Amino acid sequence: MAGKAKPAGITSLAGSGSARKSVVIILEALSGEIGTSQAAEVLGVSLSRYYQLEVRALQGMLKALEPRKRGMQKTPQREIVGLKAQKQQLEKDLRRHQSLLRAANRSLGLSSARRPKASSKGRSAKRGVRGKTVLETLRRGDLEEKEGVEDGTAQRDGTLGGVDSSQ
Repeated sequence: MAGKAKPAGITSLAGSGSARKSVVIILEALSGEIGTSQAAEVLGVSLSRYYQLEVRALQGMLKALEPRKRGMQKTPQREIVGLKAQKQQLEKDLRRHQSLLRAANRSLGLSSARRPKASSKGRSAKRGVRGKTVLETLRRGDLEEKEGVEDGTAQRDGTLGGVDSSQ
């Protein structure tokens, strides 16, 4: 049957040729078919190295046969992805709540809480000077209007005696 999948089992074990050879030799030595010194000779290692390989192979088998947790396991990469998604959702919620707060404040006629801007010495000095200039200009305008009313030369178009006061 051509469309049939190959069943998992001994015939589907993956590994390099040298790893397969080592597994066969170690299993033969563990089963008693060959001695440990003969297994070490076949593998081309010392007897102490053979015992190290045997312990390593048995540790691998034990680890592979430990019960596994069901479902997806937590890994640092998955946790990072989850935390980034959570951060984006929280930022989106924050922007939504800030927008709702501004809308509620506008509907109630409350002034919106403004962020304090970073001030520099140059800006505050300019604002102070400009503020003084505006005040002086307005005060002059008030004086000129009062004088124009007394003189009878003030006109409705904002000029004093035909001269534009804005220049």
